[in-house]
Amino acid sequence: MSIVSTPTVDFCGSHFIFTEKNILLKKDTDFSRTIDISALPSVETLERCIKNQVASDWFSETEMDYTAVMLENDCPIPAGCIAIPLRQFFWDSKTEKEKSLAQNSSLGGLAARAHGFLKLREKYRFCPTCGKALRDDYRLTARRCTKCDRLFFPQIEPAIIVLVSRGNKILLAKSKTVASNFYSCVAGFVEHGESLEETVAREVIEETGIKIKNIKYVGSQPWPFPDQLMLAFTAEYESGEIRIQEEEIQDAAWFDRENLPLIPNPGSVAYNLILGKFKENKG
Repeated sequence: MSIVSTPTVDFCGSHFIFTEKNILLKKDTDFSRTIDISALPSVETLERCIKNQVASDWFSETEMDYTAVMLENDCPIPAGCIAIPLRQFFWDSKTEKEKSLAQNSSLGGLAARAHGFLKLREKYRFCPTCGKALRDDYRLTARRCTKCDRLFFPQIEPAIIVLVSRGNKILLAKSKTVASNFYSCVAGFVEHGESLEETVAREVIEETGIKIKNIKYVGSQPWPFPDQLMLAFTAEYESGEIRIQEEEIQDAAWFDRENLPLIPNPGSVAYNLILGKFKENKG
């Protein structure tokens, strides 16, 4: 699918305006119900951001019927709007059924796509081969070099996240690299030459010293911070004692589901794993 960024193109039906990792909604948004397209900023707000040159970038993807705008870092929130974390938007745009079944909302998935492409355009401005400027391709969702004609497609970094169980207890760890006090599941990026299952086993033993078995895939979630795809697994304890990787992990322990520490917020794949949401989805 092609993307366009010329001011002569009409704006599409969904209007996504971002500031860093936040998304803008109308100020009168009712958070007591599922957020839908009506909560997104108006076309007038979109036009004002571009006309007043407070947008660092914008584009439309007509086949998906959305327009995406990224505001300058120091830009104030436009009148009539509020900003909420994109992670919160993923959760608040889900129906009750989607929440109970740990499913992504279509609007949340579209917002993830829009934010990811804006980050792609920010990162890929010049060709890494010849150094010339890149432009949007007219037919594909890609960037094309204006000189050597090479194509650069959006990159997705696959990352695994796994909930390890030992009887009624689950293994949770507190990261040193994430600025938060919560405990979460073991997670890490897939490396070249690995299967997903091999990544799961390697990450668990590297970070906690625990060997696991019965690795099972249970679900996934786009995580555009900036370009991850989270692949969720469950596994069972096989052997070993907890021995943390001190460079990355601050603490790790076995917890009862009835007595959990502070865990990631609703809307995250870790939350769904810890609360057993993916198991509900499997029936």
